[in-house]
Amino acid sequence: MKTLFKRLGIHLAAAVFALPTPAQAASKMVLDAKITEAVETFYEISRAGEILAEKAAGMLVFPKIAKAGLGVGGEYGEGALLVDGEVVDYYRSAAASVGLQFGAQVRTQIILFMEEEALQSFRNSSGWEVGVDGSVAIASLGAAGKIDSETAKQPVIGFIIANKGLMYNLTLEGTKISKLDKDKKRKGLGLRKKKD
Repeated sequence: MKTLFKRLGIHLAAAVFALPTPAQAASKMVLDAKITEAVETFYEISRAGEILAEKAAGMLVFPKIAKAGLGVGGEYGEGALLVDGEVVDYYRSAAASVGLQFGAQVRTQIILFMEEEALQSFRNSSGWEVGVDGSVAIASLGAAGKIDSETAKQPVIGFIIANKGLMYNLTLEGTKISKLDKDKKRKGLGLRKKKD
């Protein structure tokens, strides 16, 4: 029964948050700008995260994940996968939540694929669900802003950013990430990896 509510919530979230609005007409250009801003903010918040991002095979950026609902709720957001600082594909993230919740919440989500094998597994999937198709270790910062050494060794590392900075007490378990068709490749976001 819980699985049924979860699936219902994911579909409901996708349907509600995906309704077209005039603001979405230029969605690709707007989304690219938001992605650039999200990555820059991430680098400002966490130097350790920036260092990991420079080593990552790929970076999945969702600049705005919106969560809303009463009882059965959901969250939805659109973003892109960056490889060598360039968008290679666009994605959507959807998840359901069951329980008492009021109002809406917004956060940024960044997922780093530290190994090429993990990145290819993600890219070759028809719909990637966290906890089923792959695990995402949520990063937490320790002394001097360093990322926990065990987390830093994981093949996929997630960062969740809210208005108060990095959040550690959340999970992405059950989040479904699927490819979007937005004419794919778009260059020139200015987010290339730094060369040594």
